[in-house]
Amino acid sequence: MKLSAQEWRERLTDEEFRVCREKGTERPFTGALLDNKSDGEYVCTCCGNKLFESKDKFDSGCGWPSFSSQSDDNNIEFNTDDSLAMRRIEIVCKHCDSHLGHVFDDGPKPTGKRYCVNSVSIQFTSAEK
Repeated sequence: MKLSAQEWRERLTDEEFRVCREKGTERPFTGALLDNKSDGEYVCTCCGNKLFESKDKFDSGCGWPSFSSQSDDNNIEFNTDDSLAMRRIEIVCKHCDSHLGHVFDDGPKPTGKRYCVNSVSIQFTSAEK
């Protein structure tokens, strides 16, 4: 999904644009989805692509929603991020290139991964209808 910066600005809130399109970060412990424990799935704010499932969400204590795996290997792309004088692995939506957060190798078994995600870059869809 390719849109111009102006088209994204018209679709997103200022905070969503800053985080998702300009690779920003929301302040820790402020995201609306941090403490969500409901059953369902998490989709990209920008395009609706399914990214994570509630069964893989865990409390890492880091201040951002954390997941031990992605919902499908074809939904997230990994990029090297050398900003802030450190090397990290950025995660972005494969469908629209939206910045989601970063992935680290300090998560729970069996994956050992911690997908650290900005709440503003994802939306929750409840399994309860």
